[in-house]
Amino acid sequence: MSETVWIIAGETSGDGYGARLAAELWRKRPELVVRGMGGPAMAKAGVDIMIDSSELGVVGLVEVFRHIFTFIRIFQQLVRRASKERPDVVVLIDYPGFNLRFAKRLHALGIRVVWYISPQVWAWKRGRIHKLAAYVDKMLAIFPFEPEVYAEVDLDVSFIGHPLLEELEEGRDPELVRDPDTVLLLPGSRRMELARLLPDLVRTAAILKQKHPSLTFVMPLPRPTTRDLALKMLDELRGTEKLPDIQVEVGTTRMWMQRAGTGLAATGTVTVEAAILGVPLVTVYRVNWLVAKLARLIVRLDYATMVNIIGGREIFPERVQEDMTVPKLVEAMESILPGGARREETLTGMRETVATLGGNVPASARVAQCVLEQIDRSE
Repeated sequence: MSETVWIIAGETSGDGYGARLAAELWRKRPELVVRGMGGPAMAKAGVDIMIDSSELGVVGLVEVFRHIFTFIRIFQQLVRRASKERPDVVVLIDYPGFNLRFAKRLHALGIRVVWYISPQVWAWKRGRIHKLAAYVDKMLAIFPFEPEVYAEVDLDVSFIGHPLLEELEEGRDPELVRDPDTVLLLPGSRRMELARLLPDLVRTAAILKQKHPSLTFVMPLPRPTTRDLALKMLDELRGTEKLPDIQVEVGTTRMWMQRAGTGLAATGTVTVEAAILGVPLVTVYRVNWLVAKLARLIVRLDYATMVNIIGGREIFPERVQEDMTVPKLVEAMESILPGGARREETLTGMRETVATLGGNVPASARVAQCVLEQIDRSE
């Protein structure tokens, strides 16, 4: 029988990583069968998609509860299929709420588990460290400080570099010229993120336009459904407020990161992309008040933005929860616009952060090699 790998990705970023991993697996072992839960990137790469995860990237307790029966159905379906097909290795990409439970069931079935992109146990839920050690055969970390987090348990952990480095480097367009007057607005990819973040982002843009008339604004979004929702929200806001022209696009975020001078973005993977591609950001986030209150009790971090966490200081000015007000966003944005008081400091911090994420061997090649080693051990 053919050797089989499953790749389980529940979010847009994981879908992209899964696609690159599949391509690298086939480059090293062309006869390999690769199936998985993923989105359009994995499907385009040729992965046999068992579950389409395009709309599963929900966040927060309230949003999860709304989708709970969908998650239960998908989970049970995957467990039944794993029990029947018994893949040689299952690669779980991030998505810890779902994947930790799935890892437990896979371990009980005697199926080898590789976890690609360590859960952020260094921030919260440190109790997961012992569960991961119990259920996972190989942990792959994308931040250099993460292997030390697992020092207290018997778990094979490797730092493999950040997969965005190779992905973004290959996608760079040397013909693109950066326009210092272009500002990116990146309110996130989820419905609830748009609802909570987009209004204040565009209100901030309106004031910036008044104070700096040469600025132009672009809002690149990941999917047509997200674009349609954003356009509807913008139309509603324009019914009562004066907003600047905002160019709304789909699927062009990384191109605009090579062209824009500054950005205003939701915290998340996009902030690491911005650092790599060289566009300074002000980062924002706002969640349900109950989620925020619980987070303050259990999260052990000084920052919400990954670039700041890696750098150990506020490289990207961040404004979250009650600090996410339009006046504070305007002030922060003006500080990092070209010529702003914090512009050079931010650019230097971005370069230093990116340097810590590198490696001579592309991350996807390292991951593929680890997966194949697990296959060979199971034989």
